[in-house]
Amino acid sequence: MNNLKKHKLYLIMGKSATGKDHIYKAVLAELAGVLRPVVPYTTRPMREGEQNGVEYFFIDEEKMKEFQMCGRIVEKRCYQTVNGPWNYMTVDDGQIDLDRQDSILIATPEVYRSLRDYYGSENTVPIYVESPDRERLARSLKREDKQEKPNYAEVCRRYLADEADFSDKVLEELGITKRYVNIDFNACVEEIVAGIKRTGNEGLE
Repeated sequence: MNNLKKHKLYLIMGKSATGKDHIYKAVLAELAGVLRPVVPYTTRPMREGEQNGVEYFFIDEEKMKEFQMCGRIVEKRCYQTVNGPWNYMTVDDGQIDLDRQDSILIATPEVYRSLRDYYGSENTVPIYVESPDRERLARSLKREDKQEKPNYAEVCRRYLADEADFSDKVLEELGITKRYVNIDFNACVEEIVAGIKRTGNEGLE
C-alpha cells in the first residue's frame, strides 16, 4: 500500500446500463480541471461508437503481456464471455497521480477493492449508481440493437453476472452504503457533484 496521498481517487460503479458512463462524462464536464479522467485498458473488441483512448485503450494480448512483464498492471480481470476471454485492467501509466490531482474512473466492486488496497482506503472513494432492473435491461437491448452484429447472449450474460458482482453482500463487505439512484439523470449527477464539492478531500458522505 502506498503512503497517504493528498488527493482522492473516485470510482463510479454500477451494474450494466445503469447510465454510469453518461454520469461519468457529465461529472467530468461539471468538474473540469478538478478531476482527472482515468482510462482503463481492455483486450475486448471495440464497439460501434467507441473511440480508442476515450472509453478504453484497446490493446491486444501481446501488449497486455508486455505490461505484465514490466510490472505496470495495477489490477486485472478476465471475463469468460460468449466470444472468448476479455481482459480489463488498470495500468500504472501516469494517469493516476494522487500527489497532484483528484482522479475519477469507472470501476467494478472488484476493481474498487484492488485499487483501495493499492492506493489506500483513505484515498479511494466509491460512488455506487443504481437503476431499476427493467430500465437497465431495456437500455442494454437498445444499446445492443445499434451494433453491427448484436450479441444478445452477451447482454444476458452481463445481466446475470452483475447480480452476483453487485450483490448486497458484496457491497456490504466493501463498506459501500451510499447509493445514487439514476432515475432522474440530472438530479443524480447534481447529487454526486455536490457531494464531491461539499466534502472535497474528505470523500463523499
